[in-house]
Amino acid sequence: MLTLVLQKQKQRKYVFSLIVFFVLFSLIYYLLDYLNGGYVKMKNDYGIYLVIINILLNIFMSALSAFMFNLSKALVDLNSKEGKGTFMTSISVLFGILTYGCTSCVIAFFTAIGITFAVAVLPLAGLPYKLISLVLLLIGFIWLIKEIKTSKCKI
Repeated sequence: MLTLVLQKQKQRKYVFSLIVFFVLFSLIYYLLDYLNGGYVKMKNDYGIYLVIINILLNIFMSALSAFMFNLSKALVDLNSKEGKGTFMTSISVLFGILTYGCTSCVIAFFTAIGITFAVAVLPLAGLPYKLISLVLLLIGFIWLIKEIKTSKCKI
């Protein structure tokens, strides 16, 4: 089944979908970095290496998320059943928004839904939280690949 799903990725609609999802996730990750102070502040506080690491992580995480959505979409097309590993992409993005996003926004969000607490200053411009988000994505990717390998075609 994995080879069928991977072959579908060469079709025009899947290539277009991959590009759209990649751009969407890239915008989300870059927006989170901007809300966390931006790259200029990050460079001034921690150096250019942290900026480079964050940009490379953004690109990798966006590509992985987009690819996971495409794999899941192909799986649905082949057997009318979505992979359960795809939800990790959404959890990863939500985790990113709630941890290394704008601290004042997160506090306001949780206060609005009835949760009040003090948020500590995030180390290294939120890099540890981005790495945790990456681990969540990788777990979801492995889970999705495993599901694709064990699923059966609807024919």
